[in-house]
Amino acid sequence: MHTALRIGVAAFLLTACGGDKGAATDSAALSAGEVAAVPVDAGAEKYGQVCGACHQANGEGIEGNFPPLAGSEWMTGNAEVPVAIVLHGMQGEIEVKGVKYNGVMAAWGDQMTDEEIAAVITHERTSWGNSASAVSAAEVKVVRDKYASRTTPWTAADLQPLR
Repeated sequence: MHTALRIGVAAFLLTACGGDKGAATDSAALSAGEVAAVPVDAGAEKYGQVCGACHQANGEGIEGNFPPLAGSEWMTGNAEVPVAIVLHGMQGEIEVKGVKYNGVMAAWGDQMTDEEIAAVITHERTSWGNSASAVSAAEVKVVRDKYASRTTPWTAADLQPLR
């Protein structure tokens, strides 16, 4: 492929992915005369903005305060569970990887779109050694609609039947 055509295709892809916002390049490809347009993982970015302070950049949480998402059976099981938690929050005791935590997680359903929640949860379910399936915005919408009348945070006991 000619260099001009490659640049045109890359420019199109870059524009389609939101311009230069969130675009990353592969330096090895660029040094070889290639043009790369790889969007940064939107879920990872939103995770860093919303979740990372408590659950940490590495997903390990803070022992005694905030449970890990890395290797968490709550994160990698039925996708409805983490979606429900992000939408409505969680409170009370929960055991993750054999360690008990007792705290409160804020509800994010009013501040995040279905697309954002899907991106964040997909990032969490596929990072730090987790290998669970991706979550779509349509799946988030189903859970949002199913529990639309819920006004209180979840407890581990509430969610146990979904696991």
